[in-house]
Amino acid sequence: MSLRDFLERFRPTGTPGAAVTGVPPDRTAERAAELAPALARLTAVQQEAARIRAAGLEAAETIRQDAGREAESIVSAAREQAPEVRHQAAEPVVRDALRETDAVRAAGDRAADAVRERGRAGLPSLVDDAVAQALRPAAGTGTGP
Repeated sequence: MSLRDFLERFRPTGTPGAAVTGVPPDRTAERAAELAPALARLTAVQQEAARIRAAGLEAAETIRQDAGREAESIVSAAREQAPEVRHQAAEPVVRDALRETDAVRAAGDRAADAVRERGRAGLPSLVDDAVAQALRPAAGTGTGP
């Protein structure tokens, strides 16, 4: 109780003139009596709000759990599909590498064929030169001292 309410009790009541002492009505009690029904209704509303909030939290938790399970399912499916996706992504690169390998091999085969042809073309003259060289020292040994 405030000091003002306490002092209000000793204020004279009635019309001016003869002082009559009395106790004024309790304004705090009147206010409490007046507000009690409204506050009681607010209590019910607060309880309903708390129930709705709890239901919302429960629903949010359910949604969170469902989303977690769905995310795990998506990640699992992605992991299962990853090898095939990698294979499909690498396929054009591998195909290009094989094509380039075939081109390098063909160029190497052509170069080897060219070397063989040059070897075959020059072989008879090399054989003739080798035979001539081999016969020269044998012919020169017959002249004695």
